Amino acid sequence: MSVHPEAFIHDTATVENAVSLGAGTKIWHQAQVRTRAHVGERCIVGKGVFIDFDVVIGDDCKLQNYACVYHGVSLGRGVFVGPHVVFTNDLRPRSTAPDFSLLGDGDWEVGETNVGDGAAVGANSTILPNVKIGKWSMVAAGSVVTRDVADYSLVIGNPARHHAWLCPCGRKVESSTCSKCGELPADHPLHA
Repeated sequence: MSVHPEAFIHDTATVENAVSLGAGTKIWHQAQVRTRAHVGERCIVGKGVFIDFDVVIGDDCKLQNYACVYHGVSLGRGVFVGPHVVFTNDLRPRSTAPDFSLLGDGDWEVGETNVGDGAAVGANSTILPNVKIGKWSMVAAGSVVTRDVADYSLVIGNPARHHAWLCPCGRKVESSTCSKCGELPADHPLHA
């Protein structure tokens, strides 16, 4: 285990072997971090959060209470994951084969999900596998993401669909400027 001396692990949390925790990261009540997971610097992992094995979480991320981040998921820097968000990793989940023999670890395909820097995933959202959630995008609370989300896009609903363009500060924008931040980044779809 590689836990930075400035990381904090609550007494009730479970952090397995070969986990990497960065400086200033806090793992709170009853959270579980599985083997070989990497959690960057200055992250907050809330009560009851589940981080599966081999998951990669970038610096400055916030995972709110009871979020589940399963094997095959990677989060960029500064990602916000709301309470009760679930990142799934299997498009065809089954517990048994057609003859009712139990399936094992090698009997399914892991779907990968990548979340870009600065993205936010609202409370109670479900993210299906094999999608990319773009940087500075936002998934509205309660949405079900079934396909890629563009950079700077706000998606809403089940299935989640594009609703508006956002500034990195989170405000909706309709032109090449933001009322709070000024000019949008050069790679923004609305940049002049």
